[in-house]
Amino acid sequence: MNEGSSVGAALRGRPGVEEQGAIGAPLQKRSRKRLRGGSVLPGFGLSLGFTLTYLALLILIPLSTVFLKSATLPWATFWADVSGPRALAAYRLSLGSAFAAAAINLVFGLLVAWVLERYSFPGKRLVDALVDLPFALPTAVAGIALATLYAKNGWLGRWLVPMGIEVAYTRLGVVVALTFIGLPFVVRTVQPVLADLDPEVEEAAASLGAGRWQTFRRVLFPELLPAAMTGFVLAFARALGEYGSVIFIAGNMPMKSEIVPLLIMIKLEQYDYAGATSIALVFLLASFALLLMINFLTWRRGRRLRAVDGDN
Repeated sequence: MNEGSSVGAALRGRPGVEEQGAIGAPLQKRSRKRLRGGSVLPGFGLSLGFTLTYLALLILIPLSTVFLKSATLPWATFWADVSGPRALAAYRLSLGSAFAAAAINLVFGLLVAWVLERYSFPGKRLVDALVDLPFALPTAVAGIALATLYAKNGWLGRWLVPMGIEVAYTRLGVVVALTFIGLPFVVRTVQPVLADLDPEVEEAAASLGAGRWQTFRRVLFPELLPAAMTGFVLAFARALGEYGSVIFIAGNMPMKSEIVPLLIMIKLEQYDYAGATSIALVFLLASFALLLMINFLTWRRGRRLRAVDGDN
């Protein structure tokens, strides 16, 4: 018998060692089970309660006041407030402009993210920092700058107006302002996905005879689509509630260039709190339904792509 086996036999013969091994095995199994099924942070009940309370104070309770205040109106008054010509025009302008701005950012945001991730050029860090400028810039400052830039005597307006393109104080100005504030959402959601994509995948597709458009459509686009749609939804949601940058360039003409947040603000200034909350309620439900639909389509598309990848 060698020295190792004699030491092991001596230890097994000592009292308490077998009991420690018998106790240690269940403890190790229990700790592994806890790490697998539970959270690393302790106090799940307390953390969950704090999270729900925080969300209720910030989101659920303020939104519930919109429903409660709107319920104080008679049905006829509520319907007159939310379905009037002025309110319908504001709905169309806000939803249409937000969707158009998000679609524009979807295209050009992908292009900007691609350039920042795939190419090196002088001033790249400066351009990358400028993408985040709408996050840090006050919206009122952005609106004043855009209105000054696109006015009839502005730097760009003096060239656009003679060609029949009026931006300032029109519906087009609303789209321009919403595009400005929504660009970073698409760029910053697509950039990490592009950074994780290996350029060798593109080279492999090219070596197999695929053209640039075919490589983008069959190889890159399926990988970028979930992130791009997430950026689209974020930009769309941000544009729906935008106020500061729009009112300086829109002109705020009723039935023409008046957005829903401005109409709500006008009713609040007239002390029509129930009417303001009624319009806010309809706009909230419509926005939530659109966002839910977009998220569902994105989830369905991602599930279909995962199923195709699994079959392959």
